[in-house]
Amino acid sequence: MSYDVATLRSRFPALAAGAAHFDGPGGSQVPVAVAEAVATTLLSPLANRGRVTAAERHADGIVLRARAAMGDLLNADSRGIVFGRSMTQLTYDLARALAATWGPGDEVVVTSLDHDANIRPWLLAAEISGATVRWAEFDPETAELTADHVAAVLSSRTKLVAVTGSSNILGTRPPVAEITRLARAAGALAFVDGVHLTAHVPVDVAELGADFFACSPYKFLGPHCGVLAAHPELLEGLRPAKLAPSTDDVPERFELGTLPYELLAGTTAAVGFLADLSGKGSEDAPRRERIVAGMTAVEEHETPLLARIEAGLAQLPGVVVRSRAAHRTPTLLVEFPDGDPQKAYRYLAQRNVNAPAGSFYALEASRRLGLGDTGSLRIGLAPYTNDDDVDRLLRALGDFVGL
Repeated sequence: MSYDVATLRSRFPALAAGAAHFDGPGGSQVPVAVAEAVATTLLSPLANRGRVTAAERHADGIVLRARAAMGDLLNADSRGIVFGRSMTQLTYDLARALAATWGPGDEVVVTSLDHDANIRPWLLAAEISGATVRWAEFDPETAELTADHVAAVLSSRTKLVAVTGSSNILGTRPPVAEITRLARAAGALAFVDGVHLTAHVPVDVAELGADFFACSPYKFLGPHCGVLAAHPELLEGLRPAKLAPSTDDVPERFELGTLPYELLAGTTAAVGFLADLSGKGSEDAPRRERIVAGMTAVEEHETPLLARIEAGLAQLPGVVVRSRAAHRTPTLLVEFPDGDPQKAYRYLAQRNVNAPAGSFYALEASRRLGLGDTGSLRIGLAPYTNDDDVDRLLRALGDFVGL
């Protein structure tokens, strides 16, 4: 059974409202299975985690299943899966913990391609610790961030390299594995923002060489929460701020307060949904194997749709596509002749086509592209995008530019 987008779309009630969604980079729509997992959990007996009462065991099982699911999704050690309110919150918490181990003379590398959630926490951590920030700048003409760009600012004093797995504004996929190898050779840790990447391709944290990898389930059909994957041994060596009575175990020492059990159940359901996307293989096959097949099917589904959009945009007078990297996720940043992306955003919205405009928190990238804080129009695909959506998008954009 091949990837069946029509059947897939039938499992997303939000799509019945009729909009063509190209706003997936900001958050995906949610399938019934995920919503039901959230609702069922909220209606079930729950308590703080423990092993005495049924409610305690139920809560504990939800957390352990969610760690295992995310471990399978990312090919990471489930003992190092940390849950939090958002990727941003988790990155800030980790940055503070790491900053306690830095001092004057140490250096931190960030890139101008990144979302601000993988820049600002490190800038503030460096300021607190007295460390120096070094910037790896991407090429605004090609939208490429290369290993050479990062190597140019590495030194024996580098403590951490923060890099995106895929730009949320341009789609650029830097050579992360090569960059993390350079970081390791310099004696530095590597933090990879995988929020945009995880929604589109199979992810293998070990292959990427990430010491820390962060993502957000609501970008891959799940609920609103954040996930940090790390080597348990690394987490053991860090002392985050926490309440005195709370456990000192890893990964729990990094999770402040009671976890949102319903969101973790929804996360497990989202991973299960992704594992079934390809329609290939047996349910008895290992979940990791099915996830790789499912996410490979997503990539194979989105690639020709992206090519159709690019070909259509090439026919529109005055339209400039800034997403030019050779290796990227299905994300396009588009400029228009009048220079006001908000007009295009509103025009599309009136035609029930959702493609927002802005800098999307990739502030440094937008400025480096010469777009200032305003940014431009972003078109992003999702597993449920179909040919009709693409037709509607291209027709509306053609009307907008007066073709």
